[in-house]
Amino acid sequence: LHVRSRRQRQMCIRDRVWGDPSLYDSTLRIAERLQQVVPLSVDVVPGITSLQVLTAGHAIPLNTIGNPVMITTGRQLRDHGWPEGIDTIAVMLDGTCAFEVLPRDAGFHIWWTAYAGMPNERRIAGPLDQVRDKIIATRAEARAAHGWIMDIYLLRR
Repeated sequence: LHVRSRRQRQMCIRDRVWGDPSLYDSTLRIAERLQQVVPLSVDVVPGITSLQVLTAGHAIPLNTIGNPVMITTGRQLRDHGWPEGIDTIAVMLDGTCAFEVLPRDAGFHIWWTAYAGMPNERRIAGPLDQVRDKIIATRAEARAAHGWIMDIYLLRR
């Protein structure tokens, strides 16, 4: 963020953000609010999103041929269930393992990644009914070991 004060002195504030600002991060929203108070310019350096790391790590395409993909949050999945007309969803910002609301026998497949692109990256994939408990346990262990967790997953039916 480049901030210019009323006295025309220029300050440069750099904020390194871990995440996907183009997809869900609040940093750009905060900068937008600041622009209402003080003149500033915002520069975002493009990078690789966690969604790209997830699909590359599992060696899968994001979508199936000719079909849409929905990017959503864990809260949306938990509160509204599986979206109509969609076969693939990418879920971010899920602090509660919202995939637990999905029926066990519905034939879902999950590709889960925590700490995407980091040395401690963890990946689990398989039929949701078979790997659900392993993901929940691995997630809890990772959070306890590192004090935080950031994960993402792709679900397909």
